[in-house]
Amino acid sequence: MKLLYSHTSPYARKVRIFALEKQLDLELLAVTLSAPDCPINQHNPLGKIPALITDDGDNLYDSRVIVEYLDHFSPQKPLIPLDFNHRISVRRWEALADGVSDAAVAAMLEGRKAENLQDAASITKQLGKVERGLSALNQDLGKNQWCVNNTFSLADIALGSLLGYLNLRYQHLHWPQTYPNLARHYVQTLERASFTETVPPQA
Repeated sequence: MKLLYSHTSPYARKVRIFALEKQLDLELLAVTLSAPDCPINQHNPLGKIPALITDDGDNLYDSRVIVEYLDHFSPQKPLIPLDFNHRISVRRWEALADGVSDAAVAAMLEGRKAENLQDAASITKQLGKVERGLSALNQDLGKNQWCVNNTFSLADIALGSLLGYLNLRYQHLHWPQTYPNLARHYVQTLERASFTETVPPQA
């Protein structure tokens, strides 16, 4: 299986961590979305990463579909619970973590435009989503070790991938001081090899 990804994408990192935890060997193909010859459009009509090329030649996207596939592909312990209630809870955590990532990425891209072309209202709106999402995640986690049922799962991978992205792009927000439960969770995830091996490079 081949994974088209970038080093800084929180969604691609989620898939890479998931694969490592499931002890799956993926061939990693780093792509640059802005490059004229970027191959991503051949594998995802939306032109987004990550995209997974299966051994059968099928193309899978987005990250939520890919992790579902990988969870069933590997005989290792499921990271998406079989119990319905726990499964929905894990998926809810993933949806919120991914949604906060969406807002953070959108604000970052807007902020990269020339100053006279930036939409300040849009940046404020997206950062408001980030703050509300982090507040909810911090409250929901509380003093628990892991997000759902006190068991490491996809929820923790999605949350850790989000926090890693914020650590890369939004250090000025000082989120660990504002959201101590999330900061504790982040430190805990970095004790796992799957997280340390996928830390995005500072850029």
